[in-house]
Amino acid sequence: MTNATQHPRAYLVGGGIASLAAAVFLVRDAGLPGENVRILEEQAQSGGSLDGSGSPEGGYVTRGGRMLEDEAYVCLWNLLDTIPTLGDDAVSVLRETEEFNARWATHANARLIDASGTVLDASRLGFTTADRLEMARLLALPESVIGARRIEDFFSEHFFTTNFWAMWRTTFAFQNWHSAIELKRYFLRFLQELPRIHTLAGVRRTRLNQYDSIVRPVQEWLERQGVRTEHGVRVTDVEFTGEDGEGRLGGEHGERRVRRIRFERDGTEDSYELGPQDYAFITLGSMTADARYGSDDTVPELVRDKRDGAWTLWETLARKAPDFGRPGAFNGNVDEAKWESFTLTMRSPTLLKRIEEFSGNAPGTGALMTFKDSRWLMSVVVPHQPHFDGQPDDVFTLWGYALFVDEPSELTGRKMSEATGQEILDELLGQFGFHDIADEVCATTTVTTVMMPYITSQFERREVHDRPQVIPRGSTNFAFLGQFTEIPEDVVFTVEYSVRGAMHAVYGLLDIDKEIPAVYHALSDPVTALKALKAIFA
Repeated sequence: MTNATQHPRAYLVGGGIASLAAAVFLVRDAGLPGENVRILEEQAQSGGSLDGSGSPEGGYVTRGGRMLEDEAYVCLWNLLDTIPTLGDDAVSVLRETEEFNARWATHANARLIDASGTVLDASRLGFTTADRLEMARLLALPESVIGARRIEDFFSEHFFTTNFWAMWRTTFAFQNWHSAIELKRYFLRFLQELPRIHTLAGVRRTRLNQYDSIVRPVQEWLERQGVRTEHGVRVTDVEFTGEDGEGRLGGEHGERRVRRIRFERDGTEDSYELGPQDYAFITLGSMTADARYGSDDTVPELVRDKRDGAWTLWETLARKAPDFGRPGAFNGNVDEAKWESFTLTMRSPTLLKRIEEFSGNAPGTGALMTFKDSRWLMSVVVPHQPHFDGQPDDVFTLWGYALFVDEPSELTGRKMSEATGQEILDELLGQFGFHDIADEVCATTTVTTVMMPYITSQFERREVHDRPQVIPRGSTNFAFLGQFTEIPEDVVFTVEYSVRGAMHAVYGLLDIDKEIPAVYHALSDPVTALKALKAIFA
C-alpha cells in the first residue's frame, strides 16, 4: 500500500455540497488517501445550504429545498451513484432516489391559486405574440450583449402577468430585477420543463430532506475513507506566492499557487502551510450566510453586516487579483436578494388532509402551490412524510416561502418580514380560506421561520467577469468552488452547479483523464424542443 505521505494533501475551505463533492472526487477519481483530505468548516454542521434539523418537540426546519431533475442533474447523479444510503450499503443514494420518485411521482393539481381560492388552469401559460418575441430576442442575444441588465428590461408588462411567469419565478425564485443572463440560461437549461411546468412532473425529490438523504450519506462515506472535517474553523485569508507588500498578486498570466491558509479556531489564529504538491479548494460566498431564525412568537433578524466568513473571505481574496471576481455584485443589495421561508411542524393531520382535499394532490407527491394574487407571493409544498429522519408517524411538516417579504398582506396588513411564525400561519390559512380549522391548526402547530439575506444573491445582475473561473488562469494548485464561480452554460441555485464545479476543479487541477458529463441541451433533442414550442404556442 502506498504511504499517504507520498500523496498530495488537499484542503477544502467550506463544508457545503461543493466541498463534499470535491472530497469524494479527490478520493474516488484522483486516488488521494482520505486522510490527506481535510475540510475546514466554520459552522457546527456540514452541508451548507442543504440543511434539515429540529425535533418533533421543538419543531423541524429546512431553510429551503432544492428540486432535482433527471436530464439536467447528470453530475449530481454521478456523485450519488457512488454513495451508499445510511441504511443499506448495497443501495446507492441514486438508486434510492430513483425508486422513491418511481413510487411517489411529483404531480401538482393546484399549481396556481387565485385570490378567491380557486385553482387556476395553469396549463394555459398565457403568452401573447409579443411575449414570445421578447423571449426569442433574449435567447438570441449573447451574454456579453445582455450584460448587467435586468429581466424586466427585456419584457413588457403583460409577460409578468402570465401564468407562466407566476410558475417559473416561484419554481426557481426569480425576481423581475434579477439578471437577464441567468433567466436566459434557465430557459435553455430547463426548456424540457415548459410542457410540464404546471404539474412539475419533471421534478425529482430525495426520500427525506436533502441533509438527511444526501449530506449525511456523503459525510459517512468520506469518514469511512478517512477524510477529516474540522468544524468551528473560520478561514480568514489565503496567501499566494508572489503577493506584494499589500497582499496583491501580480498579473494573471504567470503561475500562481496557494502557500498558506489562515484561519481562526476558538478565538485563536492559526494556519496550514501547503507543500509544493498540495492543493486548495476554496468555496466563495454563501447564499444562506447570516440566516436567522424566528419562532411562533418571534421575528427573524435581517442581518446586513456580513457576519459569516464566507463573504468576508471572498472579499479578501478579490482584493488580491481582479480575476478573483467581484463579490459586491452579489452581496451588495440585501433587499434585492433576501426572502423568508417557514416550516410547519404539525401534531395533527388536519391541515394536510384539508390541503389534499382542496388541491386534489395525492399524499406524498410534494407538489408546489402558489397563491398567485398574494401580495407576499406565497408558495407552499407538502413533502412526502416523513421528511426528517426519526420524524414520528403522528407528526407532519410543510414548507413554504414568499418572494415579497416587505409587502403588506392583503388579509392582515402585516409584512412577512415583520410577522411572527403564528402570524404567518394565520396568513397561510387565510389564503387557503381554511378559517374553520384555524384554531385547531394553530394550537397544534409549531412554526419556524428563516430570514436569508443572500438567498438569491447568485441571481443578481452581473457583468460577464464578475464571477471567477473555477480554475483561474495560472493556477497551479488552487480552484474556486460554489455558486459564485463561472461555469459556462450551467445555472446557479442548483445542487448540480456546485457538483459540476467540484468536478471541474478536481479533474482540471489534478489532470484526471475522465470525462465530465456534458451540460444538457434540450434544444439538441428535436422531440423535446417541439414539445416546448407547442407549450409556448398553446
